Amino acid sequence: MTHSSPLRGAARALFPVLLAGLLGGLPLVRAAELPSVVSQALQQAGIPASSVGIVVQAVDGGPPLLSHNARKAMNPASAMKLVTTYAALEMLGPAYTWRSEVLADASPHDGRINGNLYLRGSGDPKLALEQFWLLLRQLRTRGVSEINGDLILDRSAFALPAHDPGEFDQQPLRPYNAGPDALLVNFRSLRLLLQADATGNTVRVIAETPSEGLRIDNRLRLERGACGDWREQLTPVVRGMSIELSGSFPAACGERSLSLAPWTADMQVEDLFRVLWRELGGSFRGRVREGRTPLGATPLVVQESPTLGEIVRDINKYSNNVMARQLFLTLDSERPATIEGARRQIAGWLLASGLQLPELFIDNGSGLSRQARVSAAGLAQVLSAAWRSPVMAELIASLPVAGVDGTLRKRLKNGSAAGRAHLKTGYLEGVRAIAGLVLDNSGKRWIVVGLINDPNARLGKAALDALLLWVAER
Repeated sequence: MTHSSPLRGAARALFPVLLAGLLGGLPLVRAAELPSVVSQALQQAGIPASSVGIVVQAVDGGPPLLSHNARKAMNPASAMKLVTTYAALEMLGPAYTWRSEVLADASPHDGRINGNLYLRGSGDPKLALEQFWLLLRQLRTRGVSEINGDLILDRSAFALPAHDPGEFDQQPLRPYNAGPDALLVNFRSLRLLLQADATGNTVRVIAETPSEGLRIDNRLRLERGACGDWREQLTPVVRGMSIELSGSFPAACGERSLSLAPWTADMQVEDLFRVLWRELGGSFRGRVREGRTPLGATPLVVQESPTLGEIVRDINKYSNNVMARQLFLTLDSERPATIEGARRQIAGWLLASGLQLPELFIDNGSGLSRQARVSAAGLAQVLSAAWRSPVMAELIASLPVAGVDGTLRKRLKNGSAAGRAHLKTGYLEGVRAIAGLVLDNSGKRWIVVGLINDPNARLGKAALDALLLWVAER
């Protein structure tokens, strides 16, 4: 679906001003010192206080309870998704949906399409395996059984530079490194099930995602010891439609799912389409290739996505980078959508909302970035505005709950913050972050933002947890 925005002109003109920092910020009270429990945890981790930005602010306003390096521009990692998802809820509305369409050169005749079939995407962040199957099933239930032309993949809703999936961390097979795509199908991923067979001293590999040509060369060894970070013990190598799996898999892991993004977008969609269409009883004699849908094409079926309210929950609860990138591009009201266009729309929305974030730099909307920047005060402003917004319920419900679900399921389970903190987390090499809302023991709710940018940031979880407990136990 397309949308329009009255902010586009203002956004285009004022975006450079926002990024240049010519807009002032709200005054913040400086705390004399960090809470002792936080300072001690930072010292134990070898992280200087200068590498930390913190804001603790009551949701109902007033001077901050704690403000430390509040205006320092820092990398927020996945906490940047707060900006993307809140902006989207405000600009598009929680009921917004995407449409994936199937069109043809001409209407089917006697169950046959004598021409090309077009699969046109609009950037749906969640055209997963089940939804793709439903789209094809709609075509079959309308009587189509033969496709005598080619399948044309229409990605023209987005105009994007070439994407290198290995550029960020040299892990090109990790699904989180997949680039945005107007026709993103099943997150461009393949899911394998690994099963430890202690009796036979082997590891069984099962392809859960349907595939017509996949070949698995299983060279995994079954090992003893704790499960631990089992993924790091695997080495997948892709050669065409073959995946070689070597390394070891601990028996203590039992059964685990391994998701990979082994193929180009065209290869992945073609493989999935061919096997699902055949399983549905259809025949296909053509090729699969990229192209554009002609203006006179005949619409056949449409698959509508879940609502934005549901999509935002998936993005924030599980910190889904690929979905966040899709959503970010959707914010551009022009077609084809571009990264620069999405940035202009965000800038216009900030201006219209009275949010002053001069240090903000948002490059892809997901936080999977070395260049992204925002301040603790900036994220606190976003959360404060969200608390007063009509879409507050959707945004807060999308955040992981400490000790309960999402990325916080195993964190803070036994402390005062368990079940009382809704927080977006962030973690990259050299970065740790938390940002969200904490309910204290007296029933007062606080905005809490903590950012760490330091070579020892991986050791900073204890300091951020200490901050959360300090607020919760007030």
